Amino acid sequence: MRVIETLIKDIPLPRMVKVQQDFYAPEILEVDKAVHDAIKEAGVLSRITGGDRVAIAVGSRGVADIPILTREVVNAVKSVGGLPFIVPAMGSHGGATAEGQRDVLEKLGVIEEFIGAPIISTMDVVELGRLPKGLPIYIDKNAYEADKIIFIARIKPHTAFRGTHESGLAKMITIGLGKQKGADAAHSYSFKYMAEHVPAMARITLANAPIIFGLGTIENAYDRPAKIIAVPAEKIVEVEPELLLEAKSLMPRLMFNPIDVLVVDELGKDISGSGMDPHITGRYPTPYATGDQKTSKIIVLDLTEQTHHNANGIGLADITTRKVFEKTAWDKGFANALTSLVTDVVKFPMFMDTPESAVKAGIKTSALFDPSKVRLVRIKNTLHIKEIYISESLLAEAKQNENIKILGEPHIINW
Repeated sequence: MRVIETLIKDIPLPRMVKVQQDFYAPEILEVDKAVHDAIKEAGVLSRITGGDRVAIAVGSRGVADIPILTREVVNAVKSVGGLPFIVPAMGSHGGATAEGQRDVLEKLGVIEEFIGAPIISTMDVVELGRLPKGLPIYIDKNAYEADKIIFIARIKPHTAFRGTHESGLAKMITIGLGKQKGADAAHSYSFKYMAEHVPAMARITLANAPIIFGLGTIENAYDRPAKIIAVPAEKIVEVEPELLLEAKSLMPRLMFNPIDVLVVDELGKDISGSGMDPHITGRYPTPYATGDQKTSKIIVLDLTEQTHHNANGIGLADITTRKVFEKTAWDKGFANALTSLVTDVVKFPMFMDTPESAVKAGIKTSALFDPSKVRLVRIKNTLHIKEIYISESLLAEAKQNENIKILGEPHIINW
């Protein structure tokens, strides 16, 4: 890499300033109480008879306080004599294996001793029906054989398509509970038709499986619960579009646009299905979802621990590090790509030996007239953008924004 270092050695690294972005962010402080209040308001516990085996479906997405949400749903089921157990509902995640999906839950804190219920994991499914165009609809076998099914899902915009039902209740039913085969079927016509298929497939599942309600959460810009709602099965398809609009109104963003170089410290499936949330980066995996953020170059420095070496989404970066290359478990990302039919996200970008070299390469390839004035932003990941670093060239702009607080002085940082 000696030649590479020569090519970038004269690229100046800017001094950086730590700032705080402030968003409107309603927050639920007593999450355990809010779960029980939501379930009580929906009046859905009466649908459980004493002795019923109740499957509680839990996914792999980054959901705030998912161990607490799960534990309290378990407690609610027990309060009326139900016998709860947990089923992983995460499509092809966890390497599309029963053991891998159980491991994903445990890494998220959904542990039997904490939640008070067993985790029963399988990739076996039951076919419930087909769409008119022939797409099969599947559901986890253990859940289907239970007396009742409850599921937990975060409602938020999807990273790869737009529609009335994106990431949330209906998608959890069709793709999460459908396991790898369900995810494969839902994606088989590409994201171009996902907005149509998700609610259509959900309707068939709801008509043929013993789902009684979904516990939906909406998070604020700081990834904390802003709303928790229990939605009876028969109302899920009807009410989710309104909940999605509410979720979109609370989404965070980077308050600098355009950006020449965006440095992302870590990428992971626990952060976003696309590794990095495109709503933050402005870089989308398909043409069926777009946004306003304009980013010239994206640099990824590392993977999260909880992504378990799955670098799905690294293809959305322009430059990364040798560390990421050596950490990557190719089969995990490839499994996601084969299921979603989106292959660009697992293509590997140019990588540098050090984070500093990666940042310099990003600045150089941005083709700026004056690299010393680069509009550079550094974030930990796309879930945590309250406190970020900006290059000194953005400081004047930050001072003019009443929603940004300056937390320090410009200085050279370690990359």
